[in-house]
Amino acid sequence: MKKRSILGLMLVVVLVAGLFAGCSSTAKKTEDNANNDDKTFVVGLDDSFPPMGFRDDKNEIVGFDVDLAKEVGKRMGMEVVLQPINWDTKELELDSGNIDVIWNGLTITDERKQAMDFTAPYLENDQVIVVKKDSPIKTKADLAGKNVGVQKGSSAYDAFTADPISKEAAALNEYPENVSALSDLAIGRIDAVVVDSIVARYYITSENAEFVILNESLSPELYGVGIKKGNTELLTQVQDALDAMIADGTAATISTKWFGEDIIYKAN
Repeated sequence: MKKRSILGLMLVVVLVAGLFAGCSSTAKKTEDNANNDDKTFVVGLDDSFPPMGFRDDKNEIVGFDVDLAKEVGKRMGMEVVLQPINWDTKELELDSGNIDVIWNGLTITDERKQAMDFTAPYLENDQVIVVKKDSPIKTKADLAGKNVGVQKGSSAYDAFTADPISKEAAALNEYPENVSALSDLAIGRIDAVVVDSIVARYYITSENAEFVILNESLSPELYGVGIKKGNTELLTQVQDALDAMIADGTAATISTKWFGEDIIYKAN
């Protein structure tokens, strides 16, 4: 009886252990699937970054990059999920698996290449200085003693702080998104905004803003899609879809819709 009791107890322990192991395995599989769902394509973006990604008057997320991402998702046979993120913590969102890609006017830099992988460039851009039409600021040197606005965590911030003129500015004001910075410029809270050329030109046109762009730019740059470091399978899928869209003219059509012309970057 005693042996049977011990054997029975051991059997129960084995069964329970197996049950917990199975639960653990299932839980891990569920967790893995959450971060590697092959049916959804989660696009991380700043939803206040026109014309790349922003909310329209119906509060729907639209934009040039949004249209590109949706077409890529369609060609990969995946459902596109647009996920607004804090731009300042975009690398953490990508690394944690909360999003599959960062796709929203993301500048390719050597520093960012250390944190993520990139597709080939698909758009060319530069950082420009925007001021009011009646501003005394005519050149980059005139920013000395002035209050300058930039988006926090952006390539505009990197470009401005890397330039010697940043040491002469009265203050550098950081904003969660560009629209707030441009709004403050309009009401005179700041004297200038450093921002992506594409964003500045679209904003001035769409808002009929009384702004001008100085002739001097701070930094030429290229946009790419950011993908988690080492995820070569997804990188290949996205790149193949983009290449096909450029080859068949779909990317040019989307560009013309938002910019009035084909400005898709094509390497020489």
